[in-house]
Amino acid sequence: MGRRIVGFFLLAIAVILVIAMPILAFTSIGDHALQNMGIAINTSPSPIAFTPTPVPSPSPVLTAQGAPPAIQAKYAYLLDADTGNVLADINGEVPAQMASTTKIMTALIAIQTGNLNQVVTVHQDAYNEVVQHDGSSAGLVVGDQLTLKDLLYGLMLPSGDDAAIAIADALGGQSAFVQRMNLFAYRLHLFQTHYLNPDGLNYNPYGLPIADHHTTAANLAQLAAYAMSIPLFAKIVSTKQYVVPPTEFHHGYVWTNINALLTNYMGATGIKTGFTPQAGYCLVFSATRDGHHLIGVVLDSPTEASRFTDATTLLNWGFALPLLPPPLPAG
Repeated sequence: MGRRIVGFFLLAIAVILVIAMPILAFTSIGDHALQNMGIAINTSPSPIAFTPTPVPSPSPVLTAQGAPPAIQAKYAYLLDADTGNVLADINGEVPAQMASTTKIMTALIAIQTGNLNQVVTVHQDAYNEVVQHDGSSAGLVVGDQLTLKDLLYGLMLPSGDDAAIAIADALGGQSAFVQRMNLFAYRLHLFQTHYLNPDGLNYNPYGLPIADHHTTAANLAQLAAYAMSIPLFAKIVSTKQYVVPPTEFHHGYVWTNINALLTNYMGATGIKTGFTPQAGYCLVFSATRDGHHLIGVVLDSPTEASRFTDATTLLNWGFALPLLPPPLPAG
């Protein structure tokens, strides 16, 4: 009997403590009582100090300062291909004719949609393109059968208009090929670019004004930056000479790159020349120096030599720009 009374007594004490502890812990009465008992309860704990993660300092980049150097071309654009920074813009958003720089897109469509091992037969229309329209030539012989990959070198090194037509014929015909060129330009957001043919000569088979075949220096630089990210394209446009030995299916060919920067400018890596009387002398160019990769465009330079001089002037200026941290984004 005594044990039962003691048990009830202990149970009652436990119930009282369960009820009393919240009062003692979370009310002023309980706080005073606990302090009188020598027990300190902190009901308003201090927050832990927040230490923000330090933002790493951005790496310095080539930064344009002042006006770009004077050149002879009417349109020019210089792009830091590593960062996308625009270093020079001279009428870069004004539409202009592009001549054989058109073939940058022609090569891209062939590389991305064709079978590089496909055998392409050279037809009469490829030969006529050169003869009837005073085009540049890869010297292709009607009836020769070459791989699409070989023809890409004939397209880009000697700027063969005959190679452009042969490629377009083999990949769905010229009309469908040009449609793909324009669709891809749209997908790349080159909204100021439009093609009428795969070689850039100042005529078209549709009776439209050649002015409808146009681009801008800015669009060309953006296209070139994309193209140079494709290993085969970059390899082709940096090649100084390409030899196709003769076989029973075709003649032999030796194609030399007419981009003089590859020989005369240290670090040059491409890309494409162009000329028509209406477009003037054009050049899309790229070079690497001290770990920096620049891509540029000059359109409508007055002479063949001046386009290379203009490109050299812009490259030298661009590589000499200071390395500065980019500005932090607003907000």
